[in-house]
Amino acid sequence: MKFQKGDYVTRNSYNNDTVFKIINIKENICYLKGKNVRLYADSDILDLAPAKISSEDNFEDSIDDLEILDRSSYFYMPPKIMQLDGDKEYLTRCLNFYKKYNLFAIGKVVKEEELGKKIENYLSTYNPDILIITGHDAFYSKKGNKNNINNYRNSKYFCEAVKKARQYEKNNEKLIIIAGACQSDYEELLKCGANFASSPKRINIHALDPAIIATTIALTEKGKSIDLIETLNKTKYGSNGIGGIKCNGLMYVGYPRWLIQLKEVYKSI
Repeated sequence: MKFQKGDYVTRNSYNNDTVFKIINIKENICYLKGKNVRLYADSDILDLAPAKISSEDNFEDSIDDLEILDRSSYFYMPPKIMQLDGDKEYLTRCLNFYKKYNLFAIGKVVKEEELGKKIENYLSTYNPDILIITGHDAFYSKKGNKNNINNYRNSKYFCEAVKKARQYEKNNEKLIIIAGACQSDYEELLKCGANFASSPKRINIHALDPAIIATTIALTEKGKSIDLIETLNKTKYGSNGIGGIKCNGLMYVGYPRWLIQLKEVYKSI
């Protein structure tokens, strides 16, 4: 069968377990990006099969227990979210997810290797309450040792960025950091100062998993502890894909409502 750029496919040698989009073809090699998981791969074109789109592709539609801010007599001041992502397509999906829940989010496409150089400037410019540092990663399992940061594609860059972010704001309740991508060095990211990180079992994570964690925290009233296990279970692969430490919500709730647009409130923060 003839394939072309933009087609959705699966790999026969991996039991067709993951849907990819073909992003490039050179000779008989197809370069692939996960449709939903933050994963790059390549494959012989003869190993590919047309993808059968399943309910997994509508994972975000199955998340029905997050509260959408309403127009009640109360007013809400959600935290400011900033997401630095190495993948523009996944970042756009996350920004649309935040928008669905009426949350204010800033998104910047930053290559993983440039995160450490740029993060301090972004933090000082936008002063977020929740910071997501993500993109693509991979654990080179053939090298064996999962405790060696050099056995990961981009974990060292995520760790560098987390360290600098935590130096900028040492209090992990004032700046919530969610970091990592598919198969990232979970333990090292937490040691560097992340509140949440992937991936405890070194598995792939869904493109929206970091956004789900951030949204849950943003929609939880300030001072109220989030249910850690329940929050992790909202993600596609649960605690196998993302883990973290207990924290409180960051949403201010006030009364009575006043006639100021939310964007005007942010200008004063």
